[in-house]
Amino acid sequence: MSESTKPRVAVFKMASCDGCQLQLLDAEEVLLELAGAIDIVNFAEASSHIEPGPYDVTLVEGSVSTPEMEEQIKRIREQSNVLITIGACATSGGVQALRNIASTEAFVRAVYPTPAYVKTLERSHPISDFVKVDYELTGCPIDRGELLGALSALLAGSAPRLSSSPVCVECKRRGYVCVVVARGEPCLGPVTRTGCGALCPAFGRGCYGCFGPSQPPNTDALARRFVALGLTPKQAADRFRFITGWAPPFREAADALEDARRPTKEDAKP
Repeated sequence: MSESTKPRVAVFKMASCDGCQLQLLDAEEVLLELAGAIDIVNFAEASSHIEPGPYDVTLVEGSVSTPEMEEQIKRIREQSNVLITIGACATSGGVQALRNIASTEAFVRAVYPTPAYVKTLERSHPISDFVKVDYELTGCPIDRGELLGALSALLAGSAPRLSSSPVCVECKRRGYVCVVVARGEPCLGPVTRTGCGALCPAFGRGCYGCFGPSQPPNTDALARRFVALGLTPKQAADRFRFITGWAPPFREAADALEDARRPTKEDAKP
């Protein structure tokens, strides 16, 4: 952090919906208090006033999906003392990473009338695929309290403390009935990092994995449980391939389920 002036903070967007940036803007009164302790010098979502780096703390939302973004994130890293990725897109590729398991060219031809003008990478990448990331705030969108807490910790000169426990822990704290046990509902809560307050289980729905893998996630056991509940291997794989499906633990679990359903040479024998 700068010693003689207030810390300079920047917020950048890659391929995303802007939802995680809105979490910061929606902080309202708390944001005003925070603004008194920092200088937000580059935040296009909030102001047309843009200042060049270097930056003490940089928040980046969104996945890297084009060659231009790849070059941009490298420049941002060079200008940033601390780089924090915010949201599922920035930390694991987001919903747009669903294209990573299929043909990007086919998607482009299906969506755009003139695909020749579309320049995109073959995959939707998390920021960490290209540069060093100091801290990751997961979620779709991120938890506003965790974001403000991380910034406050950095202002105090300490490292942010980020939870890695699963949603199941949050369900126990809040007294929610387990939807897997009580209703046989496929739920990613046992392997998903808490941060949403167990929102979906609160309404009797299975967790969708918005906050990415907990540490360490036993995805193999949960995959077997999904199949035991009546899901086909493909349906179980689709549960892992969603909002944070490109995160390695979820991707590997889905791949294993897909491989399990493919016929082998032994299956082909009469």
